[in-house]
Amino acid sequence: MHVIATAGHVDHGKSTLVRALTGMEPDRWAEERRRGMTIDLGFAWTGLPSGETVAFVDVPGHERFVGTMLAGVGPVPAVMFVVAADEGWMPQSTEHLDALAALGAGHGLLVITRSDLMEPELARDEAREHLAGTPLADMKAVCVSGATGAGLDELRAALDELVARLPAPDPDADVRLWVDRAFTIRGAGTVVTGTLAGGRIAVDDELLLEPGGRRVGVRGLQSLGESVPAATGVARVAVNLRGLPRQTVGRGDVLVTPGRWLTTDVVDVRLHAGAEPAGELPEQLSLHIGAAAVPVRARPLGSGGRPHGDTARLTLRTALPLRVGDRALLRDPGRHRITAGLTVLDVRPPPLARRGAAARRAAVLNGMTGGPDAVGEVARRGLVRAAELAAMGALDARELDRDARVVRAGDWLLDREHAVALADRLLASVAAHDAADPLDPGLPLGAARRLLDLPETRLVEALLDLPPAAGQLVSRDGRVRRASDDPADALPAALRAALAEVRAGLEVDRFAAPDANRLAELGLGPKQLATLVRAGELTKITDGVYLLPGAEHAAAEVLTGLGDREFTLSEARQALGTSRRVAVPLLERLARLGLTRRTPDGNHRLTH
Repeated sequence: MHVIATAGHVDHGKSTLVRALTGMEPDRWAEERRRGMTIDLGFAWTGLPSGETVAFVDVPGHERFVGTMLAGVGPVPAVMFVVAADEGWMPQSTEHLDALAALGAGHGLLVITRSDLMEPELARDEAREHLAGTPLADMKAVCVSGATGAGLDELRAALDELVARLPAPDPDADVRLWVDRAFTIRGAGTVVTGTLAGGRIAVDDELLLEPGGRRVGVRGLQSLGESVPAATGVARVAVNLRGLPRQTVGRGDVLVTPGRWLTTDVVDVRLHAGAEPAGELPEQLSLHIGAAAVPVRARPLGSGGRPHGDTARLTLRTALPLRVGDRALLRDPGRHRITAGLTVLDVRPPPLARRGAAARRAAVLNGMTGGPDAVGEVARRGLVRAAELAAMGALDARELDRDARVVRAGDWLLDREHAVALADRLLASVAAHDAADPLDPGLPLGAARRLLDLPETRLVEALLDLPPAAGQLVSRDGRVRRASDDPADALPAALRAALAEVRAGLEVDRFAAPDANRLAELGLGPKQLATLVRAGELTKITDGVYLLPGAEHAAAEVLTGLGDREFTLSEARQALGTSRRVAVPLLERLARLGLTRRTPDGNHRLTH
């Protein structure tokens, strides 16, 4: 299926033309038929000579209904621009053309209607003059009469040529269906309609309704009046939503694929095809995109190196699911004119908090095209999730895979230059920490994460593979440490001397743990002892009792000499040749390690 919107001045025969092509009545309301004027969107469809199907979104032409017209043409890929032969170009012809030019519409067909009332060539040539310089300047022209049927066969052939040139939609695209109509069917519930530009919707799918992020289920689906199990864009669809009250949805709302879109109420944009340069942009405007119309506050950002400036920041009253590259337009509802078209450049822009920030931001935006630029986005942000880039519309996986400027860490992407700077800070921070507290070498991973303002500790570990940290730092025991074959090499000389004294005593009598007085005499307080335990030089049995590493298994080996029987604390103390101060916590530790167990009598027994 292909979808085409009408455009043109009021009473130039748009609805008559659609009626003649399709045999269907696009005006749905009795008032429209009574007044002979379209006031809401109408829908009709027909087959073409090639076998293709084309659906029409018929829009009102009166100046009071420009907002409705924009809701109809916004999501549609092509336009049938109508000018009456007996009236020629009119004011709303200009406003509709301004809107289409602002939206970047480049596919269309010029149709001169009422050719039975006046020679159509004059109106055709006049229209060509107005179309000059716009994206629709070269569209084919066809002269017809809806009343007599003259030229309709030629128009059908021209429509076939037009739809054959339209870009193929992406069937795997993330769904974004702008709602242009919502109503209730007795026994079915709420139904919404819209133009599905790409992607696929199927019965029983779960979608998000924005604004608000409400999860809704697809109860039923119709396309061109027929129930279907699924629909793939481009298509006109009617979606029956499960459990959704009618009053909670209306024109301008949007159904999206869950987890694949970012809603935003602040965007940076490039302006084009407008009546004023950005510096003269009114502050209060209406943003039209898809079928939505949202009040916005506009702030020009400066020239960015251009003569008049063409970038601005928009603050939306209602958050919308937008992506980089989206086309939209700004309209001044007070002056009833199209102010500018725009391309979305950034849906997650940084705050403008400091003096001169707007001009600096304009300079950055000057280098952005509105196309997918994953490497550029990573560079600008320093750090971003791949999924967030995809939701922005900026992800190009192939580009990322072959570009050495991007560092991957799980689902995170880091700009290499930024990552190297962080690795340099990490190296300096570890050195400063160790110099300030040599008894506690190594920076805890959590502290390193906070210091570098990173969201996850795995990003800290990723920095260890980058210069200058590579080969200099390692992650060990939950800390970032200086790389060393022997962790004890980092111990201060005085601490190494005290350790040697303790080791000498324990090598002579391995269960004769030095008492508090001896430890104090050697200068070994709680902090120094904790350092030696972390370095693997001593084993802490309990507070104040320290033995050599492996003391537990050595004690179990000694206790095997008591035979395969129960033994008392006193017997264990004598076998180990130590004091009760050491024997009690040592036996408790052996039990925790599963080397011994307590008997019902309160004695001890080896487990092997």
